[in-house]
Amino acid sequence: MREQTDVLVIGGGIAGIVSSIEAARAGAQVTIACCGPLFGGSSFYPGTWGLGLIGPNDDEDEADLIAAIEYVGCGVADPALVETFVRNIRPAIQWLENELAVPLKRPASTESAREVAFIPCFDHANRLWRGITREAFERVAGAEVERLGIEVLQNCELMRLVRTGNGEGAIAGAILFDGKDKRFVARPARTVILSTGGTGGLFERSLTSPDVPSSGHGIALDAGCSLVNIEFMQMMPGLVSPARGIVFNEKTFRYAAFEDFSGILPTHRNELAELLEMRSGHGPFTSRLGDETVDMAIDAAGEDGIAVRYHFPEEGAPEFVQAFARWMEDELGIAPDDELRIAMYAHAANGGIMIDERARTGVPGLLACGEATGGMHGADRIGGLSSANGLVFGRIAGKEAAEYASDASRGRAEEGEPLDTALKCIRMTEVPMDDMDAARITRDMRATMSAHAMIYRTEEGLAKALWDIERLQRESQFHGDCRGCVIPTDASLARGIRIKSQLKLAHAMLTAMRRRRESLGSHYRADS
Repeated sequence: MREQTDVLVIGGGIAGIVSSIEAARAGAQVTIACCGPLFGGSSFYPGTWGLGLIGPNDDEDEADLIAAIEYVGCGVADPALVETFVRNIRPAIQWLENELAVPLKRPASTESAREVAFIPCFDHANRLWRGITREAFERVAGAEVERLGIEVLQNCELMRLVRTGNGEGAIAGAILFDGKDKRFVARPARTVILSTGGTGGLFERSLTSPDVPSSGHGIALDAGCSLVNIEFMQMMPGLVSPARGIVFNEKTFRYAAFEDFSGILPTHRNELAELLEMRSGHGPFTSRLGDETVDMAIDAAGEDGIAVRYHFPEEGAPEFVQAFARWMEDELGIAPDDELRIAMYAHAANGGIMIDERARTGVPGLLACGEATGGMHGADRIGGLSSANGLVFGRIAGKEAAEYASDASRGRAEEGEPLDTALKCIRMTEVPMDDMDAARITRDMRATMSAHAMIYRTEEGLAKALWDIERLQRESQFHGDCRGCVIPTDASLARGIRIKSQLKLAHAMLTAMRRRRESLGSHYRADS
């Protein structure tokens, strides 16, 4: 490992990789640390049939997309961030395709691009659409990471962000936990970029990878960051059988027949068909379009999920639907007429760490990008903009970080001492936790969040959830190895830090959900 670096990027998804490449191209020495493998996180989650990317068709369409984002976001998105976001999508796509040379998928024809199925979810018009495949992106971006000499630390998890001036100054680096060697590593850096992913790790069923522990927000809060729109989270139908953790393609709702024992769905054929046609227009749950009873019926089916069978037309199915059916059969061995069972999953976060138009968090030297951030989305998010977010603000964060690090007045003289002090503090004061206690607290936390912070949210349920999380916070301070008997290992301390950070985020989410008493987009208050 290098002893120090100009830019330390935390996260191995699209946002982290793009920011690393841009910072290195700008002349910075870059290290990227990821909790799992490089090319991981939600960006490369294997349970989806494709990674879509949308943007405005032209200059005129930029204004329309800005208005659409603010409308779909129900007025809680940051207008300045939205404008910066949209104005930079087309340049980012051109950069990805022309400069980085990543081959992107396109609609099969001009006619298919105008199909209703190509309208992004929650949107009202066809946009510029491109598809990113993992294999192509990994091949090209991996070669560029190697060419630029970017240091890659895989299986290294963020534990603490370290600041100068007794924790009130600029970023000095970070403490990581090396999962291979089972030890803490202090990494001095002139600037740090957080691209640690979303909030799905707090829930029992989540359409995200295990290498997204959802601890980064809590660590960012400890470092002085703020969260915005954290109550808004996408909840998506996904398969529980015959395969698990697979995103359900919303475009196929119109061809689905449900076995609804809850009695929530209408029984009249035409009424049900009309409802399912409406629900085919968007993937995640929303409370604002009048088709939420579909998601409620799925949710009511519980852990086993609701039974679904497809009745695809023999001819004339949209390209999107055909591609999904082929992917299901080729990759999962699921035939179009097989019975599926689907349930509701936690999916992407619409809110997160607050940033400005230059990806700055307000903490000097600390930037953030990707799903870890919020403000450019609102109560609902238009489909295809999560990938665009990582691409746009990843590029912005990388350039900003390189510029910040290049300032000659920011020397390295002070960087070693704050990190040494932080590492000693962790080993002396953090609470260790053994595997059994960590597993139990994680299980209880996820059960609480799944029971009270998914679709049905009420004052009573959120109050109980907060009580449960606060109880777990207290318990986490007393479980684990006894410091009077043994010297705790770095691994046991890392488990304790991870749990503490996750519970901090859970508490912040529940507090925001409780504070917002009206239903708004993905936030549904059943008692409002």
